[in-house]
Amino acid sequence: MRKLLLPLFFCAALVFFSGCGKAEKKLRIGISIPAATHGWTGGVVWHAEQAKKRIESANPDVKVTVATSGSGAAQVNAIETLLMQKPDALVILSQEPEPLDNVCRQAKKQGVYLVVVSNPLPSKAEDVFVNGDNTSLGEAAAVAIGDALGGKGDILVMEGVLCPINTERVNGFRKVLKAKYPGIRILDSQPTDWNTEKGLKLMEKYLQKYPKVDGVWAGDDDVLIGALKAYRESKRSDVKAFVGGGGAKIIVKMVMDKDPLVRGTVTYPPRMVEIGADLALKGLRDGKKNTGAREVVVKSEVVTPANASKHYFPQSLY
Repeated sequence: MRKLLLPLFFCAALVFFSGCGKAEKKLRIGISIPAATHGWTGGVVWHAEQAKKRIESANPDVKVTVATSGSGAAQVNAIETLLMQKPDALVILSQEPEPLDNVCRQAKKQGVYLVVVSNPLPSKAEDVFVNGDNTSLGEAAAVAIGDALGGKGDILVMEGVLCPINTERVNGFRKVLKAKYPGIRILDSQPTDWNTEKGLKLMEKYLQKYPKVDGVWAGDDDVLIGALKAYRESKRSDVKAFVGGGGAKIIVKMVMDKDPLVRGTVTYPPRMVEIGADLALKGLRDGKKNTGAREVVVKSEVVTPANASKHYFPQSLY
């Protein structure tokens, strides 16, 4: 029996040390994103899960982990947990970038390939930045509402979270209004945290404060949903045009159906997180070298009745 077992032992050892039968080390990609607190982030979560399924299916040597967080502090903890798993790459989309800056710089020190999506880090520590065209989103929204009002009137602005994304959108909006539509006056501009309920509450306050309003720009379609509800419940009939931002399917459908109030929206696709995941994998395949384009811009597009059908995806979460 011992004579029989000895050759088997050496054969098994030979297979093991030669690498035959040895499982290869998987590339690990972590995706850290906000929880689905509103429609757009719901779309982000959905697209992150789609990226995980698609990448793992096409690449058996890749493991993708998706972590969602309800706050900046929770996202820091989530990234620290991902780093304990020794990822090769991280894809980060945050609502508040400042709290994440230190942990992202720590990830870079550990040799992690870092892709940041939508909201830039103060330190610019990322290898690749996937950016929505926030300035042009605001500019396009200004043209949409300016044309809808014939260049004259008093309007209200409903901002998002006070962060770089919001600043770029609002600055672009104000710049175009000043240059092209001097007859339009902004009565008020306040944040809503990209939240439907806060949009409803702010619109209620606006309607109580301002007896005559010609137009409303909501920098986010979720906010627009709340604003529309408050306006319709008020039974007022003075507002001539609402314009949104983001490209939520419910708003796109209103535009497509030529709703008399909703005159347009501007796309800001949550699919950016999928693009970020693809670039993270490309960076790893290329040996963690820069992919040749440090910033990848995903262009915004104005949604009108003429083109709304190509932006309408009824099966999507957003």
